[in-house]
Amino acid sequence: MFKGSFCALVTPFKDGNLDIDALKHLVEWHIEQGTNGLVPMGTTGESPTVTHEEHEATIEVVVKAAAGRVAVIAGAGSNNTTESARYIAFAEKIGADAALVVTPYYNKPTQDGLFAHFKTLHDNSKLPLMIYNIPGRSAVDMTVETMGELAKLPRIFGVKDATGDLARVCKQRLVCGKDFVQMSGEDATAHGFNAQGGVGCISVTANVAPALCSELQAATLAGDYTKALEIQDRLMPLHEAIFSEPGLVSAKYGLAKLGLCADDVRLPLVGLTEGTKAKMDAAMEFAGLL
Repeated sequence: MFKGSFCALVTPFKDGNLDIDALKHLVEWHIEQGTNGLVPMGTTGESPTVTHEEHEATIEVVVKAAAGRVAVIAGAGSNNTTESARYIAFAEKIGADAALVVTPYYNKPTQDGLFAHFKTLHDNSKLPLMIYNIPGRSAVDMTVETMGELAKLPRIFGVKDATGDLARVCKQRLVCGKDFVQMSGEDATAHGFNAQGGVGCISVTANVAPALCSELQAATLAGDYTKALEIQDRLMPLHEAIFSEPGLVSAKYGLAKLGLCADDVRLPLVGLTEGTKAKMDAAMEFAGLL
């Protein structure tokens, strides 16, 4: 269930509010385009700037719209263990397939603190949990050893790895086991990540190019790295353009160009500069999306 191209889904806004109709349409479009799974309410879903009620409403809409056709991993991260537990409980109640829990940001826990955080969440839920390790945003890096200990817990099944360290994949296979699901959280190295033992990517670029991202993942999982590299070559300018500024802002701009949702974002994020818009336009044309 948890392999291939998963989209770190944006949250559409209109006039400052959730655009539920656009969100439902995005779910249908992703399924048509071959996306294997959806991850609402991660950072790309603007989880830091939505209310609790909006967070839960977004996840519920995505789960109901997907209707079991693709997996849904609900964003449930927080630097507050109690708050994260609340999000996981809600995701479990409305039928999400799993929850994505980021390493607690800003308060910089020790490795013992990270272990206690994830074990507490595990012990208080029956929902499968995926660790999200992204040191660049959280200012803390879960070590291979800590992840190995957490992997022994029955409902901690995998990691979204955004460290950018491809050697980490092999090291985690040794301590977590070959069945521990490792998915890339970095589009530009997703091709190489799978060659090291990964089984997918939770992708920002997939918001704009879902079919190409799905084809790339399918090729790597079939062992056809020559085909996958050809697709990655088409996507690389788009990866670079998207991350020239905060990725979700660029993703929404790309979706607006495709007529799928508005490019509205919430402060402290603002719209793209003209230079990045030009990069996005050129990259989308290069990829054959425009």
